[in-house]
Amino acid sequence: MYRTAIVTDTNSGISPQQAEAMGISLIPMPFLVDGKLCLEGRDCTPEEFFQQLRAGADVSTSQPAPEEILELWETLLKDHDAVLHFPMSSGLSGSCQTAKALAREYAGRVFVVDDHRISVTLLQSIRNAQVLLEQGKTAEEVRDILEGESLESSIYIAVNTLEYLKKSGRVTAAGAAMASVLNIKPVLQIQGDKLDAFKKVRGMRQAETAMLKAMKNDLETRFAGEKPALFAVYSGDKAPGDQWLEQVRAYFPDWQVEQGVLPLSICCHVGEGALAIACAKKR
Repeated sequence: MYRTAIVTDTNSGISPQQAEAMGISLIPMPFLVDGKLCLEGRDCTPEEFFQQLRAGADVSTSQPAPEEILELWETLLKDHDAVLHFPMSSGLSGSCQTAKALAREYAGRVFVVDDHRISVTLLQSIRNAQVLLEQGKTAEEVRDILEGESLESSIYIAVNTLEYLKKSGRVTAAGAAMASVLNIKPVLQIQGDKLDAFKKVRGMRQAETAMLKAMKNDLETRFAGEKPALFAVYSGDKAPGDQWLEQVRAYFPDWQVEQGVLPLSICCHVGEGALAIACAKKR
């Protein structure tokens, strides 16, 4: 029997417990808090992370060490024919290109899937891969199928603060200051491999409405006749996340809406209190 191992990192929003239940390998994403290296899901809990964020800690992201990736691949290839490696979108990080470069040494055995996904849409892509593998597809065939479906997902995200996007250079200091004064909440989108502006509104309530309407339009146009997986996602305190989940479920009563939590590596850029809605092709 042809055996394929699946590898991803915590940018997928998958916890170590979920990874074990799914039978996949999970690489913890590294990030820096006041210069100290932390590994998501291993030595920094979400509670500790947001406490430090509220205290004004300086946070930034990094890539997994190539040695860690190679060691994991070597271990998996001892009793698997191939590895499917799922990094975050190549348009959002250099980790995908790094993995592709490393995979050249394992021609025909390690396949890096660049399907322009992150967070819950990456999670759904991995679920789709497992379905395809169960159908008898090879690792190479699965990679090609999923990359061919790379644009069949949609994410809208509203951030509660522009402070961290300012620090990462994604918005200017002047723009962040003006947004704070006017209570402007930008709604961002990921349609493929780029994080782009979608709409600017006053307050989170209007941002939530804008996201719901945008997703409704996507489901009625781009995904007409389909039933993609639908997610309500949050960062930080769970209570607002639960409220957002109920709001999304009420707006889309015919959908089974799943809750997702933004990984800490993404929270380094969007901070606490972010809300998002996402959908992705489901097999």
